[in-house]
Amino acid sequence: MISYDDFKKVEIRAGKILSAEKIPETDKLIKLSVDFAEGTPRQIISGISMYFPDPATLVGRTCMFVTNLEPRMIKGFESNGMIFAISDDKGNFSLLEPNNSITPGTLAA
Repeated sequence: MISYDDFKKVEIRAGKILSAEKIPETDKLIKLSVDFAEGTPRQIISGISMYFPDPATLVGRTCMFVTNLEPRMIKGFESNGMIFAISDDKGNFSLLEPNNSITPGTLAA
C-alpha cells in the first residue's frame, strides 16, 4: 500500500505516438517517439513488441503515460517515461487509451 500523497506524485499524461520501431537484437523492446506538447517529442522504450508485431500500428494512437519517472537506460537507449498497459495470464493485452478528444500533454486529474 502507498499513501495518497505518494500516489499524487505520479504524473500521468496523454501522449500521441509519432513513431514506433522495434529495437534490433531484442525480443520485447519498441522505441516510441511520443508527443506530449512539450515542443520536442520524448523517447520511451517499452517491452510491448510481442503484442505489436508491426510497431507501425501504434503510430497515431493517443495513450496514457507516466511522465515524471527519472530517465532510464534500457539496452543502450534512454527512456523518458512509461506507457500504461495491462495483460493477464490468458494473453489478453490492452493499452490505456483515452477517447480521441483528449489533447496530447493533458494531465490526468
